[in-house]
Amino acid sequence: MDATKIAIQATINANSKKTWEYYTSPEHIVNWNFASDDWECPSATNDMQVGGKYSARMQAKDGSFGFDFEATYNAISEGKSFTYTIPDGRVVDVIFEPDGDNTRIDIRFDAEKMNPVEMQQNGWQAILNNFKKYTEGN
Repeated sequence: MDATKIAIQATINANSKKTWEYYTSPEHIVNWNFASDDWECPSATNDMQVGGKYSARMQAKDGSFGFDFEATYNAISEGKSFTYTIPDGRVVDVIFEPDGDNTRIDIRFDAEKMNPVEMQQNGWQAILNNFKKYTEGN
């Protein structure tokens, strides 16, 4: 049985080069990769090549909970899109679509089975919204 696909998107008021850089560079990832202000991303690494690993530590600022989000890249089209697989086998597709001075990011990912689809969609969308806020403010 195929996994349920969840889709989120945001239009970033920045050109595609800046949007790609801020989305994929660890020095920027640590500034936006969390869903709410009581969480943080203290570290991130990104070996952006097919077979390369992505890793980001996500944790509550009070230390009460945290986890390492990891993935392995399957395909990369520099500046345009990438696909990676999370260790549990779920696949994530990220597409950057230039639109004048803006860039639309479309993300589709396989839902996991532990949490409701709506909760997963809202969480991932909150992270993407945080990315939008960070990128447009810098």
